[in-house]
Amino acid sequence: MKATVNKWLALVVVLTAPLLYVIDIFVINIAIPTIKRQLHASDGEIQLVIAAYLLGSACFLIIGGRAGDFLGKKKVFFWGMFAFTITSCICGLSQNATQLNIARFLQGVSSAFMVTQSISLIQLLFTESKERAAAIGWYGITLSIAAIIGQVLGGYLAETHLVIAGWRLIFFINLPVGILSLFAIHFYLAETPRLEGIKFDYKGAVVLTIGLACLIYALTEGRDSGFPSWFFWLLLASVLLLLYFVAIQKRKLANREFPLIDVLLFKLMDFRIGLFAVLFHFMFHTAYLLIIAVYLQSGLGVDAVACGMYFVPHAIFFMISSMIAGKLLPRYGKSILQLGLGIILLSFLLQIFFFTAYDRPLVSMLFLAIYGLGNGFVLPFLLNVVLNNISQEDAGAASGIFSTFQQTASALGISIIGGIFYAVLDTHTNNNNYLPALQMGLAAGIVCLLVVWRMLSILPDTGKPVHEAAHGID
Repeated sequence: MKATVNKWLALVVVLTAPLLYVIDIFVINIAIPTIKRQLHASDGEIQLVIAAYLLGSACFLIIGGRAGDFLGKKKVFFWGMFAFTITSCICGLSQNATQLNIARFLQGVSSAFMVTQSISLIQLLFTESKERAAAIGWYGITLSIAAIIGQVLGGYLAETHLVIAGWRLIFFINLPVGILSLFAIHFYLAETPRLEGIKFDYKGAVVLTIGLACLIYALTEGRDSGFPSWFFWLLLASVLLLLYFVAIQKRKLANREFPLIDVLLFKLMDFRIGLFAVLFHFMFHTAYLLIIAVYLQSGLGVDAVACGMYFVPHAIFFMISSMIAGKLLPRYGKSILQLGLGIILLSFLLQIFFFTAYDRPLVSMLFLAIYGLGNGFVLPFLLNVVLNNISQEDAGAASGIFSTFQQTASALGISIIGGIFYAVLDTHTNNNNYLPALQMGLAAGIVCLLVVWRMLSILPDTGKPVHEAAHGID
């Protein structure tokens, strides 16, 4: 990669992508009831506000990552940010639920091209292990800052009406940040080398996109529709299409052609373990954010503004632990991630045994803060486990695979753990039904957490840091 003006300044520019991406997730989660009411949307339509974004993003993450390899990461980052900014404004201008859902899908597609470049650019900018750990620490800090902004603004704007409805400002806040980011990308990022003289795998891209679309749509909409027959047909179709995609990639490698994904990446033990860890971690993490928000707002009657404030300690402690972990990771490696999982387990157990059917703000904020403390040691640094042994040529594809697993895990978590939560909710008729539902959801989350712990424990050379233990392993 060509030299930038300053790689730490370049990092600030690169981090605008996850900043906007995470803000958009949290503001929507808090504002969904208001959007439903003001757009007169049905339950199915309002669920698609979240699902359409997830669908558009997940289906194009690998293609977005690989596009940066072919066209240049700066160029794809720039146009991804441009498209994200424009589609955000279209979301804010939507007059009905159908328009909003179409715009949200396109916003998700643009985010796939934007976020994957940020991940791979961090890998290319910081090749020395200590600097990379510090950069990924700042990545985690950015996630926490975005969470704070999203939660507070989501709660505040949802209840505000200025010149326009407050929920529309949720999308328009992306405009000034997007414009500044476009100028910064142009002036402070250098272009990366492109893959020349190689044909893009269009067939593989189409098969992968359709297969992922079938999978993600089935997972996000199947449970809310009562698992109809089309749910199982879509799952079957996704399995067959994804198997066909793998066959296409293997055939291209055998013929010495360039595949969309180098399936040989999956022979790297740290890469495989990291992806499984990502899968189960984001399953319980995304589901937890959903069920705890429902418990607080619907179960305890906490309003949107207060609910957003409840999550502020969580985000602050996430930021603190991310900063600490960034300094400790080069020395202690995966032990830092395992420490974080232990703290998350403590938070879940405290919530299972000490939450009640009555609102206790300080207790809720304390337990959420403990969760944020633990997650800050884990979530940002799963990137290290997955990407440390990946070559620059495969950086785009690997970051796309990482992000695709992350998004698929989010859909799985909402479908499975969220399904357990709502199933328990439906079987209880007393006034305290939200508490046993939360407890069962947390129990399912603990199972996923233990799987993540196991994945990390079987990393080879356990005494070495993650970035050292990852090298040279088949």
